[in-house]
Amino acid sequence: MRILGIDPGTLRLGYGVVDCYGKSKLAYVECGVISAPSRQPRNQRLLTIGRGLRELLDELHPDEVAMEQAFYGKNVQATLALGEARGVALFVAGDRGLPVVGYAPARVKRTIVGHGRASKSQVGYLVRAILSMRRAPEADAADALAIAICHARLRGHDLGAVE
Repeated sequence: MRILGIDPGTLRLGYGVVDCYGKSKLAYVECGVISAPSRQPRNQRLLTIGRGLRELLDELHPDEVAMEQAFYGKNVQATLALGEARGVALFVAGDRGLPVVGYAPARVKRTIVGHGRASKSQVGYLVRAILSMRRAPEADAADALAIAICHARLRGHDLGAVE
């Protein structure tokens, strides 16, 4: 089972791919960031990110997608932008017939680190250890890998978080 984890954003979409063998064996495949120029209007950035995600799906052929759920922040515009980025990712994955499951950030942190208030550096450190990576990936990619790992560990449970 190949799982693509997505940490959505309108400037940077983090992605991480793991192969899952049974319930306990994970293998790192790839991770990175799809970036869009900050000077572009948001609709152009979303188009750039959507195209990059399509190319990624064509190259890596995941079986399932796990993505961070939108959370309600104090900044309404940032929450709206995150929702738009999630919408693009949901569309691209849905267009390929891929199932998408959403996870709250605290759920991912609890699954990876053991508590829901973990720092980005703690998540990156444990992602590196879990996947036996030589170095921790950059933050957005580490978050995406954490989402993929969370999904691999929770697959088959009644999550109530299916998109």
